[in-house]
Amino acid sequence: MTVILGLTGGISTGKSTVSKIFKEQGYPVVDADVGAREVVKPGTAGLNKIRKEFGNKIIQADGTLDRAALGEIVFKDKKKRELLNEILSQYIHQWLISKMNDYLKQSPAIIVMDIPLLFEVEYEKYVDQVMVVATSEEIQLNRLMKRDNLGKKEAIQRIDSQLPISKKVILGDIIIDNNGTIENTKKQVLDWITKTKTN
Repeated sequence: MTVILGLTGGISTGKSTVSKIFKEQGYPVVDADVGAREVVKPGTAGLNKIRKEFGNKIIQADGTLDRAALGEIVFKDKKKRELLNEILSQYIHQWLISKMNDYLKQSPAIIVMDIPLLFEVEYEKYVDQVMVVATSEEIQLNRLMKRDNLGKKEAIQRIDSQLPISKKVILGDIIIDNNGTIENTKKQVLDWITKTKTN
């Protein structure tokens, strides 16, 4: 029986690190960020719809989506962010479920659904358990500023565009504390895998 695990966290809390640990252990990972890129490739219905709503300024010379230009618009305007999420959600949903079903045919012990906005878009109903990768707000802010070379105000704007990590922790079934070292995080993930496989 395959366990479908929803993996989520906040921006720069270390979800990608945990996702990588699952991949290293040989478990299939369905990554919503990959899906979000796939559904806006040139020629897709997703990209055409975004161009229609946001104009040609978010399209680069080679026909691909200019993520930085689009990010600039949506992180500053909640209504436009909601509009973008509305456009993309149906296409990403189709992509995620299709990938999950493909992996289910192989009957792995665990399938990881790596979805940053898992609670925000109510994907918990598609998974058996939800793992939340969490850090303190201070560590989250510092990591984001360093990772994306952002000022404090910009970084806070991006963090505020998601459900607070403190709320995700309450909603999650398994909490991975990523305030410490990668080794410590890896141990928590491997312990959960061992426990899940022996149950």
